Amino acid sequence: METYEPTTMVARSRYRRWFPTLPADVQADVYVRMGELLQEESHYCDKGNYDHMAQILTSIALYEVLQAHGANEEEAYRAVSENMWAFLDPSGMLRLARLPFFLPLMKKVVPFGFRHGSGIGWRYTWHDDDPKEEFRFECNECIYAKILGRRGLLKLGTMCCHADIINYGALPHTDFIRTQTLCHGGEVCDFRFVRHKTDAGDGWERTESI
Repeated sequence: METYEPTTMVARSRYRRWFPTLPADVQADVYVRMGELLQEESHYCDKGNYDHMAQILTSIALYEVLQAHGANEEEAYRAVSENMWAFLDPSGMLRLARLPFFLPLMKKVVPFGFRHGSGIGWRYTWHDDDPKEEFRFECNECIYAKILGRRGLLKLGTMCCHADIINYGALPHTDFIRTQTLCHGGEVCDFRFVRHKTDAGDGWERTESI
């Protein structure tokens, strides 16, 4: 099991390329704040949640520490969100989506990954009756919404929701449809992937999801 310790969590986070470019005093204060957050959120610090907690706690610490060092709220949010999104590389998913067995693979891999990569505080609904060209599920409980909502920082949650748009929003032959998320104030996060024989613009219009 990975260590719940600030330096290892930052190194696991999506900020790991950006973080070393920050001033040394900012880095030091981020580590201090993450140590405090680890104590405050210890309930969620189990094996399954490690990657999620690395994103959540590093995001909170960076957002707060940047403001403590003189950035206004808008500047801090922009720096945290843009650097997190810039880390994402959807190219592998785009290549995979070109394969004819992409959706059947998703139906097996995603539930398996979520069951083994989610700890306490998560709940999902899976559907075994989806038609061949569709894959859907709901996230009914999410620790991003729980932790960030309690702290009045749901905008950091919607920032993380947007990562799904970057990863899934332009898949070949596949429409990613999500009408609500818990971090946006929805009742669930409703994920739906619909497979088409043609690419977007050739007989179907891509959905603008949240």
